[in-house]
Amino acid sequence: MRKRSRTVALTILGAASFAIAGCREEQVEAQAFPDLNACLAAADQGGLFTPDECRQSFAEAEQLHVESAPRYDSLEVCEEQHGVGNCGSEAQQTGGGAGSIFMPLLAGYLIGSMLGGGGLSRSQPMYRTPQGGYTNAARTSTFSSNTGRAALNSSQFARPAATAGQPPMSRATAASRGGFGSTGGSRGFGG
Repeated sequence: MRKRSRTVALTILGAASFAIAGCREEQVEAQAFPDLNACLAAADQGGLFTPDECRQSFAEAEQLHVESAPRYDSLEVCEEQHGVGNCGSEAQQTGGGAGSIFMPLLAGYLIGSMLGGGGLSRSQPMYRTPQGGYTNAARTSTFSSNTGRAALNSSQFARPAATAGQPPMSRATAASRGGFGSTGGSRGFGG
């Protein structure tokens, strides 16, 4: 009977270890770039990503920007959320849409190498915050810079909700949501 108790205890302990390990989120090797040329230059110097991955990831981030960038009913509200000079009309940025709807300008791109996903890369557009930092489109984090490398949780690359075709945020809507980019933790990038 004693031997069976020990076996059951070890089995339970082993199952608990796997359950705890399964709760940890996958880490993704990520890098932020202010533009495509910065990614291509890093690729030429043996960076995390190849030139093709840079181009593919930037195209994905630009598409996410068109589909999911926050939209505001006035330039003033957009600049309150992203800083003066960091917004433009939807029509200017997407080649369509309304001239009376405003979106933040792209301030960079966040690219992650999804190791568990067969080496695929994922990307997110980055936007300025009114405090001078940066945030991703999913609003899961703010960053101190739009350049550098870090290990991030895979949730940083979750597909943001689509905003195209949705009513733009007013000052009251933006305030009720706590402002754009203020929902996540702050992170910095290392060299």
